[in-house]
Amino acid sequence: MSKVAVIGAGVTGLTTAYELLDRGFDVTVFDRHRYAAMETSFANGGQLSASNAEVWTQWGTILKGLKWMLHADAPLLVNPAPTLHKMRWMAEFLSNIPNYKRNTVETVRLAIAARAVLFEMADREGIDFDLERRGILHFYDHAKDLAHARKVNLLLAEGGLSRRELSPDEIREVEPALHGDFVGGFLTESDSSGDIHKFTMGLARACARRGAILRFGAKVEDLSAQNGAVRVTEGGHEEVFDAVIVSAGVQSRDFAQQLGDRVNIYPVKGYSVTVSLDDPESQAAAPWVSLLDDRAKIVASRFGANRFRIAGTAEFNGANRDIRADRIKPLTDWCERYFPGISTENVTPWAGLRPMMPSMLPRVGRGKAPGVFYNTGHGHLGWTLSAATARIVAASVAESLDAPAKLAAGKPCVAAA
Repeated sequence: MSKVAVIGAGVTGLTTAYELLDRGFDVTVFDRHRYAAMETSFANGGQLSASNAEVWTQWGTILKGLKWMLHADAPLLVNPAPTLHKMRWMAEFLSNIPNYKRNTVETVRLAIAARAVLFEMADREGIDFDLERRGILHFYDHAKDLAHARKVNLLLAEGGLSRRELSPDEIREVEPALHGDFVGGFLTESDSSGDIHKFTMGLARACARRGAILRFGAKVEDLSAQNGAVRVTEGGHEEVFDAVIVSAGVQSRDFAQQLGDRVNIYPVKGYSVTVSLDDPESQAAAPWVSLLDDRAKIVASRFGANRFRIAGTAEFNGANRDIRADRIKPLTDWCERYFPGISTENVTPWAGLRPMMPSMLPRVGRGKAPGVFYNTGHGHLGWTLSAATARIVAASVAESLDAPAKLAAGKPCVAAA
């Protein structure tokens, strides 16, 4: 049985581990935290959203970033202090603007493929993660934004996504709890929402039941690949594996450098608040349909009877995890504006670092050295895409490790690309 190491116990790492177990591998997962899903997979917006697959690589994003640079509460905030990594990442981001349409369509296709895989995992293992399959509602209060949404919808349809445009009256019918004056919206009925942390913790328990070794509190110090073997050094101890998959979020860039690869991930900070619905009035005033406000770049999801998650904003400020009051306040203000009946007395803030590639597509597949693979860089869509990319990379590992085994046994095989 081939031994495979997975670096990272977030949603991408553990969906990968689960797929590897399905293929009969001996799997060991390393994570520096005491528990699974303690970084980017801890408190995101909760949306499983093919409808949010539009990539950011367009001139409009650049212009908005420049306009908002001096506004601390802006949806997109860029620290103007230059660093070499940030400058190189921004240059590659600009170079991907011509790929905006192609990359958006590819992201939609991945997101649609991921749904069935994720639901299959949850059903097989009996994982409760506050899943709501009521769709995702995009709403607009400016005609200009709705016009852009119609153009984006053509790309989403090209990727295979079916959506329905709504009138203001239809928006109120779909989600009566939502207050405001709107010019229109889109409902993606096939999208859903759920608690990423609960799902990933449940998947960690499932992997352990199926024989995976989960090493929490294990800080990997070094990775190396030589002579067809991968060495993982943790706590001063070196262990040899047949393959490694790097799914370490924003740390993936550093591990890739150790392995001789370039994975240009930049940490893009996002924030969320979890509003406790402690009274019957707040519970009645909170929505059940998951929401996306394109203008404010804010998403919202209901988790069971007692929790309402609001998340958004993007901050280019390096590996800074500080929770800033001026970035949290717009999320609370948004809740009070659109859902005035919800009490915001009890609100839990959070900030996490999205591992973002300049192309806005994840890095999935082989590295330069034999036995090295990546499933990382999903940005703001890790929850949406991870199940699909986990299946892709697990299949690539199986193809790579099975070919030498067949040759040794004298069986014909097709060489891995």
